[in-house]
Amino acid sequence: MENDNKQRPFYIYKLLNELTDENHELTTNEIVDLLWEKYNIKTQRKRIPEDVKLLQNIGVDLKADEVSGRPSRYCVLSRTFDTAEIKLLIDAVHSSMFLTESKSEELTQKLLSLVSVHEAEAISQTIVDNEMLKHDNRHIMYIVDWLIKAILQNKQVAFRYFHYNLLKAPVTSNDNKPYIVSPYALVWSGDNYYLIAWSDKHQKITHFRVDRIADVPSLLEAESVPLPEDFDLAKYKSTMFHMYNSDRVWVELACDESVMDAIVDRFGLEVETGLIDEHTFSVNVEVAVNHVFYSWIFGFGGKVRILSPAEVLTGYADLFVEAAKPLTELI
Repeated sequence: MENDNKQRPFYIYKLLNELTDENHELTTNEIVDLLWEKYNIKTQRKRIPEDVKLLQNIGVDLKADEVSGRPSRYCVLSRTFDTAEIKLLIDAVHSSMFLTESKSEELTQKLLSLVSVHEAEAISQTIVDNEMLKHDNRHIMYIVDWLIKAILQNKQVAFRYFHYNLLKAPVTSNDNKPYIVSPYALVWSGDNYYLIAWSDKHQKITHFRVDRIADVPSLLEAESVPLPEDFDLAKYKSTMFHMYNSDRVWVELACDESVMDAIVDRFGLEVETGLIDEHTFSVNVEVAVNHVFYSWIFGFGGKVRILSPAEVLTGYADLFVEAAKPLTELI
């Protein structure tokens, strides 16, 4: 009985947290009945207001409505996350290609547990299956966990990396040898999750898709290669189109005024721009020049043009000449 008295306030909070919100309350009698039905705890009605007051004193945001001068209806007013925030987080989970279907569902249920059952039901009805392809690397959360540990402990890691061959079978890269890297950060770009790291093999900072790491990384004893002081992670991410590795070059572009939003979205407000005429502006950016960058330029339908350097402009023209050739000429 003594243990019941000590534990009762916590079980009352559990009931209120699961079953109530601003639009759904529990009465004193309902709480008494539920304590017995769910947790085999017997109590008197007069204990409920005392326990609720105790919870309020330690910071739980509970409302107690009075009837005939005595509190008799209770609900949780606020939680760490409100319904709109939970909805946004769930949508992000469902939109994440690097998460498996089962992990997405598991995370969704955990997020729904942070609101009342009534709010969870309402949110569930708004979840739309976006039919995005999901990766099937079932070790993904263990991989992320070990990479975070390595970053926090400033340690190198080793892992094997894979790609898919013509038969859609996974094939390990680097002659099946592990890459040894100094991990710096995990970043989201497009629909995928990437590790930014110094690679011993490449002798430079590069990146790896987390879902393409073949197994759980090994945490090594060696400390990470220090991150260069002038390395700008945000800039690196914004200028790596679809995170393809290639040489970085300063490029000057001529842009129609209608694409300024797209330029700011890609490179940020601090990007260097200048006026060419009343409807055109120039922009100078350091980018990884590759076919993905060229396709990004092409996607503006002539509203973004390359001014310099000449070799980048030539590469752009050459790409479309090659792309227009019949496939038989390329084999």
